[in-house]
Amino acid sequence: MKQNYQDIVKKNSPKENVLINAIIAFITGGVMGIVGQFLIDGYISWFDIPTKEATVCMLVTLIFFSSLFTSLGFFDKWVNFCKCGLIIPITGFAHATMSAALEYRKEGLVTGIGMNMLKLSGAVIIFGVVSSFVFSLLRMVVGLI
Repeated sequence: MKQNYQDIVKKNSPKENVLINAIIAFITGGVMGIVGQFLIDGYISWFDIPTKEATVCMLVTLIFFSSLFTSLGFFDKWVNFCKCGLIIPITGFAHATMSAALEYRKEGLVTGIGMNMLKLSGAVIIFGVVSSFVFSLLRMVVGLI
């Protein structure tokens, strides 16, 4: 019975073209990189600030717009089309956090938004910090040898 169900699911599941998805993600990820570099160059020339501060301003801008577009409801459609081109950069992190906040907003500020906002992105933070620590230790050990 279980195998029969799996066969039915497999037969009726939509088939995705991996090559097309990879090309779309590559192009949209590249466009995100171009937008980021344009923002950095713009902040440097418009506000006469160093590259380090312009990079922070670019990140804040991308986070703001991805959160705004998620709130307005059309960032999900972009993510469905662009796949990892929008999920992997900082915009995906902001989208995940904002989506969780919007989903639980009816439960209140503390028990809804506050407790659930970092549900998905919290795991990313934890594993990011732990893996950074492990790779830093490995780099230190390899550097000492």
